[in-house]
Amino acid sequence: MTYHPKSDFMRVMMERGFLADCTDYQGLDEALVAGVVPAYIGFDATAQSLHVGSLIQIMMLRWLQKCGHKPIVLMGGGTTKVGDPSFRAEERPLLTPAQIDANIAGIRQVFSAYVRFGEGADDAIMVNNAEWLDALNYLDFLRDIGRHFSVNRMLAFESVKSRLDREQSLSFLEFNYMILQAYDFLELFRRYGCRLQMGGSDQWGNIVNGIDLTRRVLDAEIWGLTSPLLTTSDGKKMGKSASGAVWLNADLLSPYEFWQFWRNTTDADVGRFLKLYTELPLAECDRLGALAGAEINAAKIILANEVTTLLHGKPAAEAAEATAREVFEKGGVGDDLPTLALTQAELAEGISLAQLVVRSGLAKSGKDAKRLIAEGGLRVNDAPAVDPGHVFTATDLAQPLKLTAGRKRHALVSLG
Repeated sequence: MTYHPKSDFMRVMMERGFLADCTDYQGLDEALVAGVVPAYIGFDATAQSLHVGSLIQIMMLRWLQKCGHKPIVLMGGGTTKVGDPSFRAEERPLLTPAQIDANIAGIRQVFSAYVRFGEGADDAIMVNNAEWLDALNYLDFLRDIGRHFSVNRMLAFESVKSRLDREQSLSFLEFNYMILQAYDFLELFRRYGCRLQMGGSDQWGNIVNGIDLTRRVLDAEIWGLTSPLLTTSDGKKMGKSASGAVWLNADLLSPYEFWQFWRNTTDADVGRFLKLYTELPLAECDRLGALAGAEINAAKIILANEVTTLLHGKPAAEAAEATAREVFEKGGVGDDLPTLALTQAELAEGISLAQLVVRSGLAKSGKDAKRLIAEGGLRVNDAPAVDPGHVFTATDLAQPLKLTAGRKRHALVSLG
């Protein structure tokens, strides 16, 4: 649709590619112009860290605050105990309360890099939905909240329908998730005046449920806004790399590896990613995204530097670029490469090259490592490797070994 927004936030969402759909463009836009709008995005605590797939939502909260509104980061301490079934083929494994609390503590670290927390009108707050979900009385909840939900309508949501159409089991536990998420919106409106829920487009059904419930119970005017589910230009899900998830926490993925993920962006994605994941002016994003040939590499370095600076700080971005230049341009080792440190005990009987490749994260299995070597895709200290069974001892690691898979993935192996 063609809509010309009046508010800064809606304009940013539309111009930079964040907006997939909105329940009421004009109503939300007018509210954003009229005053501070508190808005939330929920994050379930299924792992110790969020990954790059969540970064689009985190950037939406950042822009919300930059445009003068109040971000609410909702941690799903309660809903994680159920598990979101949206577009999943099978039920999520259930986590213990202790695991969930540990995951929330890990996730919490990231947000302070993107939003400002405090007591002011537009300062961000972090809330845990376990505060109200854990205390629910089941019979009261069924009577007061459950009566507002039509099972027929819930079965028609695409996230549920796709699961049932494939004749895959959907447990009653999971079926409750959308009711609990809808109740979150109601509670956040009651407690904090929250008037907008945002999320990925796979959350559209859950968001609409929350709006309907809050209007029925409190007769409140609230809105929903979704972002597109991002895939890269080659069809891969955003947030995954050849070696696994691209975590946001530095203890799970080093700033260098995070920087390298963005440096390896496909040419066709550079302009779009600059708009979504950096704060560079739109004209500059378009200019950099239109570069071709070898020049696009300069744009990729700018992308990697900008995104890494937002998350890990400017010194980390500069160190990553310096390491990459050392590795790629000078054939050196670099100070910031992912490092596998082996003990004397581990090397007592030696370790094969294939094992080193797996242990360093350059291959997922011994079979993958052997195939990489057989296809000529592995180098040791910049020399082609040919024997996956070659055994390395402590003597061989007197100086660190540099392993290179393909042209862009590197690791060091050292004696710990």
